[in-house]
Amino acid sequence: MSVPVDATQTPAWQRLTELRDQLNVDFRSWFATDLNRTADLTFSAGDLYVDLSKSYLTNEIKQALIDLAQQVGVAERREAMFRGERVNVSENRAVLHTALRAPEGEELTVSGQDVSADVHETLHRIYEFADKVRSGQWRGVTGKPLTTIINIGIGGSDLGPVMAYEALQPYVQPGITCRFISNIDPTDLGETLKDVDPETTLFIVASKTFTTLETLTNARQARTWLLEKLAAQGAPTEGAVAKHFIAVSTNLAEVAAFGIDPENAFGFWDWVGGRYSVDSAVGTSLAIAIGPQSFQNFLAGFHMMDVHFRTAPAERNVPLLLGMLNVFYSNFLGAATHAVLPYSQYLHRFPAYLQQLTMESNGKRVRWDGSPVTSTTGEVFWGEPGTNGQHAFYQLIHQGTQLVPADFIAFANPVYPLVDGNADQHELFLGNFFAQTKALAFGKTEAEVRAEGVAEELVSARVFPGNKPTTSIMAPSLTPSVLGQLIALYEHITFVQGVVWGINSFDQWGVELGKAMANALTAAVAGDAAALAQEDQSTRGLIEYYRKHRR
Repeated sequence: MSVPVDATQTPAWQRLTELRDQLNVDFRSWFATDLNRTADLTFSAGDLYVDLSKSYLTNEIKQALIDLAQQVGVAERREAMFRGERVNVSENRAVLHTALRAPEGEELTVSGQDVSADVHETLHRIYEFADKVRSGQWRGVTGKPLTTIINIGIGGSDLGPVMAYEALQPYVQPGITCRFISNIDPTDLGETLKDVDPETTLFIVASKTFTTLETLTNARQARTWLLEKLAAQGAPTEGAVAKHFIAVSTNLAEVAAFGIDPENAFGFWDWVGGRYSVDSAVGTSLAIAIGPQSFQNFLAGFHMMDVHFRTAPAERNVPLLLGMLNVFYSNFLGAATHAVLPYSQYLHRFPAYLQQLTMESNGKRVRWDGSPVTSTTGEVFWGEPGTNGQHAFYQLIHQGTQLVPADFIAFANPVYPLVDGNADQHELFLGNFFAQTKALAFGKTEAEVRAEGVAEELVSARVFPGNKPTTSIMAPSLTPSVLGQLIALYEHITFVQGVVWGINSFDQWGVELGKAMANALTAAVAGDAAALAQEDQSTRGLIEYYRKHRR
């Protein structure tokens, strides 16, 4: 196991500290004196147009960030990941989500195994099954086609599929609907199933080990619901589970014990982290909904960004530059949060998806060799689609005291080109997108406020300081390929930051303690007095309140 470079001890870190101390952000002056600023700080990656001109990058800061990436070994770590080396050191695993979207025939052998061949064998099986469902060839126990697909998973087995399904609604085959159950709260399952026809429902149970508590609890309840509803309708129940359930899992024994035909289990590998798995068999619900061809385009978009990240020179490498820029905001300017603001209703779940990707990956306090980190790590990612967010939290971004770097994402072409009178509604929408980054950058001065005739006592409240950093990302349309490119972009941004901080971005031990304690608390919650007495006074009080008020 290599020892991570301490970024804080590098010459580039010292140089960035000096540049931070000298930094006087003045976008009005910067744009007035540097007529090439936008051209110099606008980049292409696949179909994405990325404008960093309203960021805090200067030529000196950009070069120092590139130097820092070089001095901590980002390129070397990147190549080790792509080659299949065991960069997930705490679990002794390779990290090969990039292999999930490599073209067929592009060989990658790891520990004597042709990884690429394994991936495409599974994809072909998924596509064959998806075609059977989409065509009506695969039918339920009463002979009806299955048109409601319910994915049961949690974490990466839920956030990725539901986000992508929502994002790609225009590509969903008419007549097919996907729903998602993740929370162990019985409300989630109950609300999802209350208006569903069991005869036309297919459940996908997504759990690599087929032991995930939340997922298996929900799956068992769904199985009970299916059999009871079928029986109540006078439908046969013999063999119903095999017709109405499939699995995304590698534990074939548990799959079979549940009642699912192991032939209808689609596996993935220990080198695929849950939050990196939407392009694996975890995306089976999406493959059914949008079809194999669109799913292949989705994968091709990922691969396009992988190639860019691996081959583009540092000075024009978009994931590298964005990752390093986030490091600058976080470590040198104290930004604790990062907003992602998609101007597309279809991407309304994208910020939530990125929360797991970024915060589960980089919310770490020790480096990959077990030593303490030497700087702050991670950021709180959050956001909502525009223009909703404008009427909610943009106040803080514009006039608050917190530094909130923000990524704005938009598309040139709408799915619904609505025109109201002489007004193109998409143009009105994009007008807000363009205006927000302009307002955040350039603000409004006291003199400009006074010139509008504002009463003197209100002038200070109406001033916008400006000089707020943003990144603008645009693409022609939100297609499966473009969505894949966006996801891979943020995967690689997260990777870059993790290397700088010297952490392992591919484990998630922080989610384990609470789950283990929940299991241990079961007896106390159920009313075992001896178990309850062992708990701390706060936990005991909460459980006692629950026991008292439970009807």
